[in-house]
Amino acid sequence: MRFKLRQMEVFRAIMLTGSMSAAARMLNISQPAVSRLIGYTEQSLGLKLFERTGHRLTPTREALILIPEVEALYQGAQRIDSIAGDLANKPTGTLTIATSPSLALHAIPAVIARFMAGNPGMHIRYHTALLSEIPDMLISRRTDLAITVLPVEHSGIQCEPLGQGRMLCLLPAHHPLAMRASLGLADLAGEPLILYDRTIPFGKRILAAFHGKDLLPRIAMEVPRAELAISMVQAGVGPAIIDEYAVADGPPPKTVVVSLKEAIPLSLSLLQSAWSNPDAPGLQQFIRLLRRHLVSPSRVAPRQKTPG
Repeated sequence: MRFKLRQMEVFRAIMLTGSMSAAARMLNISQPAVSRLIGYTEQSLGLKLFERTGHRLTPTREALILIPEVEALYQGAQRIDSIAGDLANKPTGTLTIATSPSLALHAIPAVIARFMAGNPGMHIRYHTALLSEIPDMLISRRTDLAITVLPVEHSGIQCEPLGQGRMLCLLPAHHPLAMRASLGLADLAGEPLILYDRTIPFGKRILAAFHGKDLLPRIAMEVPRAELAISMVQAGVGPAIIDEYAVADGPPPKTVVVSLKEAIPLSLSLLQSAWSNPDAPGLQQFIRLLRRHLVSPSRVAPRQKTPG
């Protein structure tokens, strides 16, 4: 019993399009060929993948379990094909980078720009990912390196500290607390706060700081990424506690940045797979640029207000 790549391709096309005729058009083959192949697939696997009602196909429970794995394999094959094309067309190579989302707002683009200016033949792939997604991306070679604002402990990951950072408070510009030079967690506990999701490391770290002061924060909203928190502050929902890298170039419009009295530390980290290729094109040069130009802590002045 084997689920072959061609069978997966036809199965995926049916799942995406919802019918055999549309799948046939997508694959540029005949509808009878699609029908025969999916029938043979079901027979060889011993699984029913679709319920048939007239011309309608409804995925079975088994099909719904299989499709995420098939899609992941398909995307991996697409990436291999793309890399092969890059190698043929751009012999200097491709460098793949992943970072925490907040680093993509200001800090990393400047480093990438410097690198590309000195390496015009290099091709860059840049992704953002949550901390929980980074180890798999590195170990599966979907990225050459990652830069995060918290360290990662994993037996297959090499973690190098690059600098220290901190959490800050971002407030709507006209909020009553916006004129304060600094704020304690006790000042914020009763406010409708926008915090990082409590299930991710950022959120856990912030909640631990409140609990360490015997405070129970009033959480109005939980978000996975800094840019979502920023947009909610701009809309006037309430204050947010975010990492400094999200506002490294100054507070966004309609907001004010205020320092926190309590330190909620961050550790800017460079991550690589323990089995990575140190001679990958451009890798060591990019790492040297990171060490030289990635600035911490931020230059944000407390209580700095932007128009809006």
